[in-house]
Amino acid sequence: MPVSAETILLAMTVLLVKHWVADFLLQTVYQVHNKGRYGHPGGLLHCATHVVCTLPVFVVLAPPSAGFAAGLLAGEYVFHYHVDWLKDQLNRGIGLKPDMSGFWYLLGLDQLVHGLTYVVIVWMLLPG
Repeated sequence: MPVSAETILLAMTVLLVKHWVADFLLQTVYQVHNKGRYGHPGGLLHCATHVVCTLPVFVVLAPPSAGFAAGLLAGEYVFHYHVDWLKDQLNRGIGLKPDMSGFWYLLGLDQLVHGLTYVVIVWMLLPG
């Protein structure tokens, strides 16, 4: 059965709002300051928050199985973690600060990559 454009747009909306909630409302200073330390609980907790906040999209587009849902969430967790870690490594390595344009270019790229991740998640949830 085909999925309507409205359903796809609703799923994308859910994921974009969840990203704002997880990255800007629920992310703590502890998480921000430790995402660049590989394996640090702050970064792990931040990505776990993202995964939990992704769950409502399954109400809009149901995964074909619990195993598929778990795999999708695990993939999001690992990918999100590494995107955030890499951004922090680049910020530190280059010495970027919020008063520098490069900081904002990199932040924008980070947000774009996360948004494109949601396009992939929705695509993977579409019936086949």
